[in-house]
Amino acid sequence: MTDRITREDEALALRIAGSSQQHVGSFRYLLADDSWEWSDAVAQMHGYESGPMRPTTELILQHKHPEDKEHMAEVLEAVRTAGEPFSSRHRIIDTAGNVKRVAVIGDRLLDEDGKVLGTSGFYLDLSDVFEEDVRESVDEAVNALAETRAVIEQAKGALMVVYSISSQHAFEILAWRSQETNVKLRVLAEQLVAEISTGAGIPTTDRIAFDHILMTLHERVPGN
Repeated sequence: MTDRITREDEALALRIAGSSQQHVGSFRYLLADDSWEWSDAVAQMHGYESGPMRPTTELILQHKHPEDKEHMAEVLEAVRTAGEPFSSRHRIIDTAGNVKRVAVIGDRLLDEDGKVLGTSGFYLDLSDVFEEDVRESVDEAVNALAETRAVIEQAKGALMVVYSISSQHAFEILAWRSQETNVKLRVLAEQLVAEISTGAGIPTTDRIAFDHILMTLHERVPGN
């Protein structure tokens, strides 16, 4: 099993946190055994001592603020049943009863064949009074992740129309091309959407031409 998720999100989180890296920590969820993993930083955000920790879904929900718990229960259910990507700002309550505001970003965790293994991502502790530029960077990070998912959804939509396939199958095709060409899935999706939307490619009604566009996308990625 290979963890194919890119570390762009984590790198961005560390950039946001700057010298105060205690404000960011990673997590992972694996569908196969319904298990969670927290880094030391995430455990500390919830009031626990440093050290390996494998919390249950029930424990995670216990730490959500009562006003946010119902929404987060729905989010976690989507994660547990399909490894769905997500981003959320909500409140948690640590073991000492302190309320903290956090941003949680999660993306699909895939194997070499593009199969969804679970979810991986990071927590940002927003409780402290950050300086304005750091607040703006957090907003930029969330917006950038939303834009990334949006372009992938657009590329999936094009594949679904042309090939008359499901959303999952469309994602698997993109993941396959990413694996075969060693080009990030997001970059391929951006290239596909750009070529379709600017008219650089032949209309999607011509399936043969679309096949050629799909199979040669990596050749036209700038700098590749």
